[in-house]
Amino acid sequence: MKKILSLLSIAVLTFVLAACSGNAKEDKNKLVVGATNVPHAEILEQAKPLLEKEGIELEIETFQEYVLPNKALAQKELDANFYQHKPFFEKKIKEHGYEFEDAGGVHIEPIGIYSKEYKKLEDVKDGATVILSNSVADHGRVLLLLQEKGLITLKKGKTIDATFEDIAKNPKNLTFKYDINPELLPKVYENNEGDLVIINSNFALDAGLNPMKDAIEIEDENSPYVNIVAVRKGDTDDERIQKLMEVLHSKEIQDWIIEKYNGAVVPVNK
Repeated sequence: MKKILSLLSIAVLTFVLAACSGNAKEDKNKLVVGATNVPHAEILEQAKPLLEKEGIELEIETFQEYVLPNKALAQKELDANFYQHKPFFEKKIKEHGYEFEDAGGVHIEPIGIYSKEYKKLEDVKDGATVILSNSVADHGRVLLLLQEKGLITLKKGKTIDATFEDIAKNPKNLTFKYDINPELLPKVYENNEGDLVIINSNFALDAGLNPMKDAIEIEDENSPYVNIVAVRKGDTDDERIQKLMEVLHSKEIQDWIIEKYNGAVVPVNK
């Protein structure tokens, strides 16, 4: 009887080890990437069949906001995330001590100025209210855009690190409101709650807006705010990540981005 039990134990142990080995092999060929819905998850969906040809199963975990994807990556719930631009990524590393690396840029989402009140910026009246997100990483970006469009002037030398205290000239006496989550800005615009509303293109697209048609002004393709794939430190050498980046930089994916978003999302290859 003891001999039978011993043989059964060995058989069970062998089965468990085989199962674990199978799971490890399966995990090696699987890549879990966190992304916000539009355009990131949509782009990854297009990459899925191309990665499958490379023997990699891509699983996409979608998120609705900007906090959880980095937490999930740090906690090893994801292999990578694809939702944030480079300045935001660098800011979060400084704030939280994340041991992350930039695996490469994929596209730029030009930020736009929207208004129910005005058709062009030249008509903006004295004392107009400008509403933007509470994401500090975007504040310098918005201020640079407003300076480029002639609404404000920043102190000499100020660029993407500019804050509202760095406004040197504000001839139209614009009032700035920046306490709203970025995903809520399309609703703010639709409700006509501000004279000018600054919206990131991913949230504009997700809300059914067309940045190229609905925005009265928009960033050009030279914006430094490239959206990247983020990974944990050391994982840029992971073959799965390298193949993901090859696919995202492929002509097939970049042509699809151009056709799908018609300039509201601009592909990059860096």
